[in-house]
Formats: sequence, C-alpha cells, structure tokens
Amino acid sequence: MTEPRPEIKCPIFLKREWTIKELTRDINLSRTASDKAERAVQLKQQVRMLLTCKKYDEKNEDCRNCRVISSLREKTAELLIKRI
Repeated sequence: MTEPRPEIKCPIFLKREWTIKELTRDINLSRTASDKAERAVQLKQQVRMLLTCKKYDEKNEDCRNCRVISSLREKTAELLIKRI
C-alpha cells in the first residue's frame, strides 16, 4: 500500500502544476539534447514563478510544500541545462 501524497490546495500552484507536469513529460520524451534543454529552460521559468510568489506565507503548509517541490524542480532543470 502506498502512502497518500499531500495535496497543495493553492490555485497559483495548481495552475502552474499542469504546465510543469507537461514540460516534465516532454523532457522525458525528448529525443535530442537540444529539445531537452529547451524544455528544461521553460521548466525553470515556471518554477521560478512559484519560488518568487508574492503571496508566499511561511506559516502556510501549502506554501512551504510548494517551495520545497519547486526548489527540487529548479535544481533538476539546472542539472539538465548544464549536462546538455
């Protein structure tokens, strides 16, 4: 049995999440390094918007979770960009 994943109920996160998942899928399906790099740059832009959110509230668990997830995604995008 798998552990339930916490849901972030922030409309800003949810709006970006769909695009981020699509970009991640596209990165995984890309056949060329240049395509992966292009999508990784787009991914980094999307997560930067979440990391610089003006409505961030350190007391809000959703905000903290969004920040952690977005930080990891940004690092992933940066690694992809550097490797290519």
